[in-house]
Amino acid sequence: MSDIVNGLGRAGAYGALGVVLLILGIVLVDVLTPGKLGRQIWEDRNRNAAILLSSALLGIGGIVFTSIWTTYDDFGKGLLSTAAFGLLGLVMMAVAFLVVDLVTPGKLGATLVDPEPHPAVWVTASCNIAVSAIVSASIA
Repeated sequence: MSDIVNGLGRAGAYGALGVVLLILGIVLVDVLTPGKLGRQIWEDRNRNAAILLSSALLGIGGIVFTSIWTTYDDFGKGLLSTAAFGLLGLVMMAVAFLVVDLVTPGKLGATLVDPEPHPAVWVTASCNIAVSAIVSASIA
């Protein structure tokens, strides 16, 4: 019975950490794009913004999943590594966003939340997924 309780505690801790990292991902996308992200998605039904945010959340979720899946036997070390790799993923996604912004015309953030569909959102979303895959693959 104690192993079930212990497992539930660990799952709760990893789950809470995962939720915190997802919230940080939402904040990151909101900071990188103009306007209020929540309003753009839920009130204005902006598909570009929704695709961008979805790709960031999937990417962070993938990193957290991989980190937990390959976690250390030591719970504290596993929790710390999950936090570290999750934060690294967020930083790398932000850097990739800024690089794409530098090499493309206009302001990428404004393009990505434009109400008209734009192909740049797919490029940026793919970049988010690729960055998260690279970070996930680096977890040993």
